[in-house]
Amino acid sequence: MKKTLFILATSCMMYSCSTTPTESNNPLLSEFTTEFGAPPFDQIKNEHYEPAFEKGFEEQNQLIKAIIDNPEEATFENVIVALDNSSPLLDRAGGVFFNLTSADNNDELQAISEKVLPKLTGHGDNIYLNEDLFKKVNDVYQKKESLNLTTEQLRLLDNTYKGFVRSGANLNPEQKTHLKEINKELASLGLKFANNLLGEDNNYKLYIDKEEDLAGLPAAYIASAAEEAKAAGQEGKWLVTLHNSSRLPFLQNADNRELRQQLFTAYINRGNNDNQFNNKEIITNIVKLRLEKAKLLGYDSYSNFVLDENMAKNSQTVMDFLSKLWDYALPNAKAEAKELQEMMDKEGKGEQLEGWDWWYYTTKLREAKYNLNESEIKPYFKLENVREGAFAVASKLYGITFNKLTNIPTYNTDVEVFEVKDSENNHVGLFYVDYYPRAGKSGGAWMSTYRDQKGDIRPLVCNVASFTKPTADTPSLLTLDEVTTLFHELGHGLHGLLTKCNYAGISGTSVARDFVELPSQINEHWAMEPEVLKSYAKHYQTGEVISDELIEKIQKQATFNEGFRVTELLAAAILDMNLHNLTEVDENLDVVAFENEAMNKLGLLKQIPPRYRTTYFKHIVGGYAAGYYSYLWANVLDADAFQAFKENGIFDAETARKFKENVLEKGNSEDPMTLYVKFRGAEPQLEPMLKDRGLL
Repeated sequence: MKKTLFILATSCMMYSCSTTPTESNNPLLSEFTTEFGAPPFDQIKNEHYEPAFEKGFEEQNQLIKAIIDNPEEATFENVIVALDNSSPLLDRAGGVFFNLTSADNNDELQAISEKVLPKLTGHGDNIYLNEDLFKKVNDVYQKKESLNLTTEQLRLLDNTYKGFVRSGANLNPEQKTHLKEINKELASLGLKFANNLLGEDNNYKLYIDKEEDLAGLPAAYIASAAEEAKAAGQEGKWLVTLHNSSRLPFLQNADNRELRQQLFTAYINRGNNDNQFNNKEIITNIVKLRLEKAKLLGYDSYSNFVLDENMAKNSQTVMDFLSKLWDYALPNAKAEAKELQEMMDKEGKGEQLEGWDWWYYTTKLREAKYNLNESEIKPYFKLENVREGAFAVASKLYGITFNKLTNIPTYNTDVEVFEVKDSENNHVGLFYVDYYPRAGKSGGAWMSTYRDQKGDIRPLVCNVASFTKPTADTPSLLTLDEVTTLFHELGHGLHGLLTKCNYAGISGTSVARDFVELPSQINEHWAMEPEVLKSYAKHYQTGEVISDELIEKIQKQATFNEGFRVTELLAAAILDMNLHNLTEVDENLDVVAFENEAMNKLGLLKQIPPRYRTTYFKHIVGGYAAGYYSYLWANVLDADAFQAFKENGIFDAETARKFKENVLEKGNSEDPMTLYVKFRGAEPQLEPMLKDRGLL
């Protein structure tokens, strides 16, 4: 998820730079002159990034010096707003660079990251640990009650002050030096972790050379696997990878149990293999350093340090919440496992259910119970149609339109760009979509920004995913999960696009981690509504609208396998919390052994690993440390919020207006629960979420 570049830059080193030979033709060094201020990817070269960051450090240092040296009385405008506006070049360069290192990485960009990140980390430390600057911030903060500030301004002031305190502004000089060392090392370890995971994903290739080993796989999947093998120089074979769009269909459909086991085992052991991509020591050191940092800042654990800024407020609240859900989820997962084992027993092979069997027999069981097969419905979910359906929902709800542009530069031919306009034809922002997997792209799906909204400056927002690629004969056809993911990420996109804040530091998705998933997860609810399905689910060959019979089947199986889904998600959330709840870390901590012990204590079924195991849990190395619970926390919010639409009509204009004005437009300008209550009229209830998940 996106952070404003001010926050990114300030978690990161004051650095001076001299004029370089490339300055005159470096497009990152000045405001982009392209239409809408879009990044000129056709002009930006790798050699432009380092000079741009160096100049960005210099620029921000000068602007901060001006704040400190200003002889006038410290005010909200000349300190807090000036600080919020102090990193234009870093925001511009970082917005491009860090999106590319996630979506289209390569060895050269990785090498630049290894140079730039320590400097960014130190630059941020030097800002937050600057005593003279903090004195100015504190002067404004101490007299905030007399400043007649708006709610939004008070929020920015509070967040800025807390940001300094939480970054060590009140520490003594020796402690500040130590904190800088910790932050620098954490930045380096995080980069190594991510690069190792990308390397592991790209390194693994399962080549199949016997046609009989393809039994059970859909024809479209086989064709795609053949094209992938050909592109890798292995024509005549079929290539299976660890990307979701390749791995999951194989686990769901391949009859060859031995190959399923091989693929499944490779996936769940990423980062834990005896090779150059091993992440065990890295994540162990991250956990140790985070605890050291938390204690330095006055907290007993890293989780309580993180959660102090979230809706949940503390670790105990989160653990109680997860424990309550666990009591609902695990019995459902056990019942599902029993049903799958019974199906296996009927085959008479004497096999016991394992992790590599779960998706395969779940697919068979769903077909048996609901007469529904993924290959039967995928032809109705052509990617372009699903995307247009998601756009149409946003248009109906919020009065916006998406118009494809062909004159905006992109970094890859897969990327498409849309101009978003409001009901009065005013420009809202640009929306980039990048949907197909590639070697340089991280796994999963996400939303980010190239430029954040601030006042009259409109945002540049992107959605990135790794959906099934089209083949020579077949367009990209999505699974039900991929359809939901597309709607989910667009929900994040709407949060970034529709925001109406005056300050970048609190606009868009710069909200509490356990609130940020509300706009994304509520947007998922429209994807499978019959009225919506009929608008976009059309057979890619015939144009036939999906039938009522198929819609009924889809809806009947909506909570099928939810015991598994919630249990694996909960297991990952609890693992995350266990790692960051530690108040002491043994010098010889083995994170894999720690994970196994924690999962055994939970009673997690052996067939269900946590959704992310420790050595490839990229969320907790990034922005979701002690925060992976947020998906479930926000699930309570989104299920309760969607009830308002169900009660009044899923496209009810007044309900949509209240959600737009109180959630999507507000960013972090008010307390999240205050915003939620303004929309809903009351705090959220748990029951709608439990019903939604089929756990009651």
